Amino acid sequence: MQSSRLLPRVTLALALISLVTISWRASASDEAELASRNFVFTCITHVPAMPPGSRELRIWLPLPYEDRSQGISNLKIESPFPYKIQRDKEYGDRYAYVVVQADEATKPFDIKISFHAERFEHRVSLAPLIEPLGQPLVSPDRFLLPDRLVPIDGVIGDLSDQQTKDATQPIDKARRIYDYVIATMHYDHDGTGWGRGDAVWACGSKHGNCTDFHSLFIGMARAAGIPARFEIGFSLPTNAKAGVISSYHCWVQFFVNGIGWIPVDASEGWKNKDKREYFFGATDPNRIMFTMGRDIRLKPAQKGDPLNYFVYPYAELDGKPFSDLKNEYTFRDDPTLAAPPSKTSTTD
Repeated sequence: MQSSRLLPRVTLALALISLVTISWRASASDEAELASRNFVFTCITHVPAMPPGSRELRIWLPLPYEDRSQGISNLKIESPFPYKIQRDKEYGDRYAYVVVQADEATKPFDIKISFHAERFEHRVSLAPLIEPLGQPLVSPDRFLLPDRLVPIDGVIGDLSDQQTKDATQPIDKARRIYDYVIATMHYDHDGTGWGRGDAVWACGSKHGNCTDFHSLFIGMARAAGIPARFEIGFSLPTNAKAGVISSYHCWVQFFVNGIGWIPVDASEGWKNKDKREYFFGATDPNRIMFTMGRDIRLKPAQKGDPLNYFVYPYAELDGKPFSDLKNEYTFRDDPTLAAPPSKTSTTD
C-alpha cells in the first residue's frame, strides 16, 4: 500500500474534536427555497421462531439519521421485547438493539419501526464561502482512509491519478472522477458480484448498482486526497404518494475546504442524463437516509465481521450471523407534516 495515500488512523478524540455548531451555507430565505418531502416511513422486521437448541438472538435495527437535510419526528419502535437505542461514535449512526432468549421466542414475532420525516433537497453552491466553516464533529480525515472493499492504492490509485492529472483544485478533481464513473459504468443487476460496493470489482466490470458506482467514486476521490463518505437509505418514487419500497439506495458526499460537504449521486446521474449536472452538488428530497459509513462496528459489538454497510437489520444467533429475518418497507406522503431538521448537524 502506498503510504503517501494514507493518513494515520484518526482517533476518537480527533473525530469528536469540536462540539460547536457549524456555520451554515444558506440564509433562512435560501433554505425556504429548497424543495422538501414530508412522509411517514414504516419498517417491519419479521423474526422467525428460534430454532431448537438455540440460546440467544441479538438484533440491531438501523434507525433514520438526523441532520440538516432530514428532520425526524414521532419515532416509534414496537417490539415484544425490550430494546435499547445505541449511537455509533464513528459515524453518528443510531440503531435499536434487542436481545431475545430462546425460551422467550418459541413463536415468530415482528418488530415495527415507524416515523415521520421531512427530507429536504440538499443543494450546495460550489463557490467558496465568504465566512469560514466551523469544525465538523466527525473529522473529514476519517474519510480519507480506505475501507475493506474500497482501497485507495493499486488500480484505484493509478486510475485516480490518470483521471485527475493536471487538475489542481479538489472540486475539479471530484468532477473529473464523477464524469469518469458515469461515462464508464453501466447501471444493471446482471450476473454476480454487483451490490457489494467492491471498488476494484466495479473498476474492472464497469457495471453494477448504486453501491458499486459510489464505491468507485469514493476510492478514486480518497486516492486524490478528497474526503468522501458513503450514505445509504431508500429512494421514494416520484410518481406515487404511497407504496412499498423494495430496495435500498446510496449516495456520496465529498469534502472541500472552504465549501464543506458536497452531495453526489452518480448512479442517478447515470440514469437521468438530463440531471447529470444537478446530481454533482445536489440530491433531491425523494429519499430517506439511515446510516453512514462502511465496515460498521456495532454497539454492543457483533461477533462477526464489521458490516459492509448497514441499511437492513442485522442479527446474530448464538454469536453467528443469522440471515432469516424478513423486512418490508412502506411509505405514505403526509403534506401536513412539518418536522424541522436539526440545526446542529453531527456530520456537516
